[in-house]
Amino acid sequence: SRVFRNMHTIKGSGSMFGFDDIARFTHGIETVYDTIREGNLKVSKELISLTLASCDQIKTMLQETQESSEEDLAKRRELEAAFTNLLPREKDLQVQEETISKPDDIEEKTFRIRFKPHADLFENGTNPLPLIDELCEHGDAIVICYMENLPPIEELDAEKCYTYWDIILTTTTAKDEIRDTFMFVDDISDIKIDLIDSADEKEIDYKKIGEILLEKGDIDNEKLNAALKSQKKVGQMMVEEGIVKEPKVKSALAEQQQIRELRKKRTQMENAASVRVASVKLDGLVDLVGELVIVQARLSQLAAFRNDADLVVIAEEVERLSAELRDNTMGIRMLPIGTTFARFKRLVRDLSEELGKEIDFETEGAETELDKTVIEKLGDPLVHLIRNSIDHGIENPADRKNAGKKTQGIIKLSALHSGAYVLIRIEDDGKGLDPQIIRAKAEQKGLITKDTQLTEKETLELIFAPGFSTAETVSNISGRGVGMDVVVSSIESLGGSVDIQSTLGQGTIITLKLPLTLAIIDGLLVDIGDDFFVIPLGTVLECIELSTEDIERAHGRHIAKVREEIVPYIYLREIFGIDGQRPELEQIVVTEVNDRRVGFVVDRVIGQHQTVIKNLGKTLKEIEGISGATIMGDGTVALILDVNKLIQHAEIDEVAAVAG
Repeated sequence: SRVFRNMHTIKGSGSMFGFDDIARFTHGIETVYDTIREGNLKVSKELISLTLASCDQIKTMLQETQESSEEDLAKRRELEAAFTNLLPREKDLQVQEETISKPDDIEEKTFRIRFKPHADLFENGTNPLPLIDELCEHGDAIVICYMENLPPIEELDAEKCYTYWDIILTTTTAKDEIRDTFMFVDDISDIKIDLIDSADEKEIDYKKIGEILLEKGDIDNEKLNAALKSQKKVGQMMVEEGIVKEPKVKSALAEQQQIRELRKKRTQMENAASVRVASVKLDGLVDLVGELVIVQARLSQLAAFRNDADLVVIAEEVERLSAELRDNTMGIRMLPIGTTFARFKRLVRDLSEELGKEIDFETEGAETELDKTVIEKLGDPLVHLIRNSIDHGIENPADRKNAGKKTQGIIKLSALHSGAYVLIRIEDDGKGLDPQIIRAKAEQKGLITKDTQLTEKETLELIFAPGFSTAETVSNISGRGVGMDVVVSSIESLGGSVDIQSTLGQGTIITLKLPLTLAIIDGLLVDIGDDFFVIPLGTVLECIELSTEDIERAHGRHIAKVREEIVPYIYLREIFGIDGQRPELEQIVVTEVNDRRVGFVVDRVIGQHQTVIKNLGKTLKEIEGISGATIMGDGTVALILDVNKLIQHAEIDEVAAVAG
């Protein structure tokens, strides 16, 4: 139905604005999808291929500035004929109408379920509570238990069931499936399932309490009319008069409230208005909020310095408001990552057909939200990774069959939140990476020597080196050694990292770790001499002290023992060439990147700092180890450290020192 509506819109809009050729071409596609919508045609692989080719054709027709070429007209006529051939003939329509069923309706509905077991229910070993729990798993439910039939305790038979239940269930599950829950107790229970609300109902007000009780059979018309003559609330009066028990009135009230809330929510969603805002205006708003955060920090610092109680109260209020404004503004910039995921379905489909492979593309966590700026820069790296999974990872159907696998491979693209980061995983069940082949290629290209000692993980990470490729031949898909190094540099430019895991013969998982936003982050403020630095808080594990005695115990080596684990550390004072006297007691900020722990030695850890990221400009943007700057409350500039780059440079310097 959605494709039909879109084609109908394209046809109407094309005709309105003078694109008559597009309107005529789209009319044939619309007719086919109308036939599908009516249940007279099945969706097939051929239809999907034709539809995708037609979308490309419509884009071509839209971009044409002159008359169409003969080749283009021939392609158009070929597609039109193919769609016409898909349409069923008149004599086939009756048969197809009988054999093709429409999909089940999945709209949300509300049911009233009266589950009244017979007294001998327990005799066949049935426990009714798991049945009720199973019902509640289908959606939002309110359960009311009736115990009016319980006898005095001296007359109670523990082997008999005296209770029964009402369940008000809002669910997308079909009525027949709900009844199947009671399949094994159907003959020893009275079960009544009534539809009391659906998406078609727009009126917020719901039945009166008396109407609900009457409909459920808890009272009759005569008793209801008698109760209506009272000035009191009907439910209250009927309980007082003994016409109906209190639990049944509570059940009716719960049902009434549940339906009213659902209808109110449904109406609000339908009436909700949205406003489109140009992204440049949104970026301007984020910049202004960033400036406000800086001014707020200055105000808080001034209030603390002057020790003025009134000024402190004002500063705290401004801090609270600016924090709410910041969170709301950043929330506006957040978009579901599914907008990026959707584009890869076509990529997987086309490449799998081109390479003769069978691939099932799965996505998970499409609703995970990420800053729009990050999403915009994420497309190309994901394209590289998915193309590599298709070309290098997933085997041909014959090879998979020989390896004891299903002929259809799986590529799974998933996203999930992890603190201040989003983890994006590209996972395949292909042949995996062979560390021996990777090492041989790296030695051949001079990236390592035969004597270089590497762990398996370090060996796998060699594929991220520029110019590295394990492909035997160069194709239009891969093989030139361009791609994985681009992925790493792109992700690291976003403040993220790339991790790789692979099992030979079973598959590969590549994980991208990305910050939620690039505008305002939480950081750990430190100083070295008179200079201030910010370390992104998402990478920080803990802070420990480093004394002169600790350095002597390590015999001058840059390692520290942290919780029974040896952690190497880097002197930032040496990295940035900062002069001055080192304090007797320094601090190590322990960070974790790609499952590796590395410490950074600083003079003093000041504390958590809300960091508004500022670019360094064209002149300083190439400085490695620094990802940006921020302005502190007193106007001082603090540099934001690029933890990934600093660790990489330290490793390169260490290798060079050992080789020298």
